[in-house]
Amino acid sequence: MTEVSAHLTRMVRRVQADGRVPAVAAALHRADRPLWTCQVGETGNGTTLGPETAFRIGSVTKTFTAVLTLQCRDDGLLDLDDPLERHLELPAHGELTVRRLLSHTSGLQREPYGDVWDTLRAPDAEAFLAELARAERVLPTGRRYHYSNLGMALLGRLVGRLRGGTWAEVLDERVLGPLGLTGTTVTPGPTAATGFLVDAYSDQAHPEQPTDFGAVSPAAQLWSTATDMARWAAFLADPAALDPEGAVLAPTTLDEMRWPLTVTDETLWSGGFGLGLILVPQGDRVVHVGHDGAMPGFLAAVYGRRGGEGTAGAMGAAVFGSSGTAAEVFDLPHRLLAAAVERDPADVVPWRAGPPAPPEVRGLLGRWWGEGFEYVFSWHDGTLRARGAGDPAGKPPAVFAPLPDRPDVYRTVSGREVGELLRLTRDDSGVVTRMHWATYRFTRRQESFDGYDFRS
Repeated sequence: MTEVSAHLTRMVRRVQADGRVPAVAAALHRADRPLWTCQVGETGNGTTLGPETAFRIGSVTKTFTAVLTLQCRDDGLLDLDDPLERHLELPAHGELTVRRLLSHTSGLQREPYGDVWDTLRAPDAEAFLAELARAERVLPTGRRYHYSNLGMALLGRLVGRLRGGTWAEVLDERVLGPLGLTGTTVTPGPTAATGFLVDAYSDQAHPEQPTDFGAVSPAAQLWSTATDMARWAAFLADPAALDPEGAVLAPTTLDEMRWPLTVTDETLWSGGFGLGLILVPQGDRVVHVGHDGAMPGFLAAVYGRRGGEGTAGAMGAAVFGSSGTAAEVFDLPHRLLAAAVERDPADVVPWRAGPPAPPEVRGLLGRWWGEGFEYVFSWHDGTLRARGAGDPAGKPPAVFAPLPDRPDVYRTVSGREVGELLRLTRDDSGVVTRMHWATYRFTRRQESFDGYDFRS
């Protein structure tokens, strides 16, 4: 066992012991190292605890439903701003949009009508629809974040309707199969651990009964292994590494899903939601993206890591616990990812010389001034880029792409002013003398807005 592996293993063992969790399973995926796994404890049912042991992942299921929904959008089956009633016949709430449901800003109540968590009986499809009109809009739509299993269940129904199958069938065909997530299922299977409620004042662990979530399955039904979910977390963070052809989802669509649409607390901006994904900032331009899950007897946390010095490609961690109260499980994947980067950072890739910038670009490289500030335009990795002269090293540059039908016009495709145009102006000899970026004038020397040149 390497020093890094021993350190990570000790972290897992500490959570299992301090949290009094009957079984903990953890896995760490990264593109540049072998898969790391760790299991501590017992399954509680006589089966062997190992990498193939399945745990209930609860609301991590929502990330799959979100991906299925974005697949429908990318295939032209829906628009994110479509109301549900455009695609589904519903007795109520059909005016809610897909985007609002994905970001938990619809205002819809948290659960289906009735005391689901008291009876542990989720409605079937018929009862789900029959009682939908009894569910409340507890907040005005768009007012703020309010988590809703009911909303995600509606999206699962939408996906099945658009694809001509059940949510589970579509999930298996379009996500689990293509990504090789063979340990992820809608039912527990023979390798499943037993979930427990551990008594607060003694060492007794009482087994919880597995429940079928019926029509609410798209919000919380799945079971999986830590190895499968570490891979899934890596996909959410770095889809091009695991799905280079974009067969499951285009990397640009995952970029869209990871963009924060709301915060979960109005004063502590320590977490937010994109399109079905939880976003947890880690500082120094690092973010963890994924989801937590909780079901009777089980807790789960699945997150991929993006950004920061030393972060490897396709980096994701999953931690499962067979206790419904061991909150230490939720923090552990974040700590495992940080520790792996700190103690075993990704290798530094050597710089290599590349081809020169194209002739039409060469003359505009270097320093320019806009809005009174200095910028540096450069050519790297086959693209035109721009950075503020005072930008910190980790801030991504603006990246431009030429418009084939408009000479000397570029579209900003990422970074500052994404989506805006960059237009070049040349003199009679072809030298670029001025640029306009998002309509702001850029010149070789600092000028005021009315054109006064401080060096003239």
